[in-house]
Amino acid sequence: MSRATIESIAGPVLRARCAGAFAVGEAVAVGAAGLLGEVVRLDGELLVAQVYEDTSGLKPGDALAGSGGPLSVRLGPGLLGGIFDGLLRPLAGLDTPFIAPGLRPAPARRFAFTPAVAPGQRLAGGAIFGFVAAARRLCCLVPPGLAGEVIDIAAAGDYADDAPLCRLRDAQGGEHALSMCQQWPVRQPRPAARRLPTEAPLLTGQRVLDTLFPVALGGKAAIPGGFGTGKTVLLEALVKACSADIIVYLGCGERGNEMAGALEEMAALVDAKSGRPMAERTVIVANTSNMPVAAREASIYCAATIAEFFRDQGLDVALMADSTSRWAEALREVSGRLGELPGEGGYPAYLGSRLAEFYERAARVETLAGETGSLTLLGSISPQAGDFSEPVTAHTTRYVRSFWALDAKRAQARFYPAIHPLQSYSEDALAVAGWWGAVHAALPGEASAPAGNDWERLRRRVLSLLDEEARLQRMARIVGKDALQPRQRLTLLCAEVVGEGFLRQSAFSPNDRVCGPARQALMLRTLGRFLDLAEAAVARGASPEEVAALPVLRPLQRMGEEIAEGDAAAFTALVAALAEQLGGLAAGGAKEGGDAAAA
Repeated sequence: MSRATIESIAGPVLRARCAGAFAVGEAVAVGAAGLLGEVVRLDGELLVAQVYEDTSGLKPGDALAGSGGPLSVRLGPGLLGGIFDGLLRPLAGLDTPFIAPGLRPAPARRFAFTPAVAPGQRLAGGAIFGFVAAARRLCCLVPPGLAGEVIDIAAAGDYADDAPLCRLRDAQGGEHALSMCQQWPVRQPRPAARRLPTEAPLLTGQRVLDTLFPVALGGKAAIPGGFGTGKTVLLEALVKACSADIIVYLGCGERGNEMAGALEEMAALVDAKSGRPMAERTVIVANTSNMPVAAREASIYCAATIAEFFRDQGLDVALMADSTSRWAEALREVSGRLGELPGEGGYPAYLGSRLAEFYERAARVETLAGETGSLTLLGSISPQAGDFSEPVTAHTTRYVRSFWALDAKRAQARFYPAIHPLQSYSEDALAVAGWWGAVHAALPGEASAPAGNDWERLRRRVLSLLDEEARLQRMARIVGKDALQPRQRLTLLCAEVVGEGFLRQSAFSPNDRVCGPARQALMLRTLGRFLDLAEAAVARGASPEEVAALPVLRPLQRMGEEIAEGDAAAFTALVAALAEQLGGLAAGGAKEGGDAAAA
């Protein structure tokens, strides 16, 4: 074990003189308390390390000891349902309000084990040697990079998660004991056999995201928004409703009261799909703003490593990081302590490459065991004053494929989710168009659309309508709404109906807080039918004001709250009422008819 002597300390950064060999990235124990740190720079006999814990009390002359390996965490079935800090130390069940220093894994837990191999079999890295009955059925995996012949395997039964269950003999004759858990360096992505193309979306239950700006399984999305626009609320809603098998929720530098509220609420939630507690499919990493700043930098890698471990089980995993701005601020502070030349906004010049390393860990893959798993990354961003041109947001847009921009004006108007439809985009829409097209093709009822992908056509139509509305709103502020032509006033009316009936979603409504794909498709097709009928009515000479006065518009705008999942008949009845009332509009007066013809 190499040792060094501290020469100077500046916040989380220390400099020490080596009395042995160290490596960049090596984990170190600092001082008598064994504070956890990591070597970030070597210069001859001097090393620079960042410490992930409070350095109060350290002084020059104190000792520093190397571990001989990189910063690693223990991965296993006991992570599910757990609450950990940024260094994966358990926070639940402590008998003190303070966390003991040093890297400390969670206490061992017992699980039912079932062997999947027999002595004499040869196993490659990532192969399955058994199964664990935890909150859900998980695999026991051979660590990547290790291969050999099975010498013996434990019988079925209950074992501690750190107990040796299988012994392998490698090609050099060395023996290795395997348990349900394995150590893995947090900064090193876990390998996979190959990356797979994206085919299906990660369903969030939010219509504006799933239908207009979808993110694919194995994709990556950014959620930028200024203070009070609902980033944390939206992420917590996605935790409750998204279609991923496992959720890893990272509170990175956010306020402690926000994290406490999330923990209290999640503990009482029930998963609608399984009827089991939501905590059983959730791992929470809480690294709040009052925790040591350097630990934020490590927390995002710890969370990604946890997510990759469950991805290698053949599961769909969603990692939600709130927020990457606080992580970038930690990089900025440590970089300043290191005396590095700052880039734009004071952030280090390598901010872009660090963001790329994080988002590149998202993928849909074929695992080493031959299963198919995915890791979807959703990262919120907190740009100051909502300025999307600031460095963290600008760099992030280079690496994500879905951009969900939160708008302060919508949030202040109590429009939830406050996603701005003209500032947001999705590059995954084409990849998942076939999946959504199949959902629309399987629906009963109204089918007046032309041949082709109904979802893709209706999605483009809604986005074009919203874009045209923005242009007309600017014009109306100059000349007045009444000066617009009837078709232009109809565009404003239709955009309002789309906003209220589809884009707005009530988190307090039992029907509307989560919207499944079939109901989203029915709502979208109903709105498409309304647009067709309204345009035909105005073309016949009816005025937009007559369309707005129809009784059917209120149930159309409230269909999300009033029509439950699976009630296709209610949508059929609504379309019939639209056809009856809009089709029955008589031609307007000569002046209105002339205006309509001119339009």
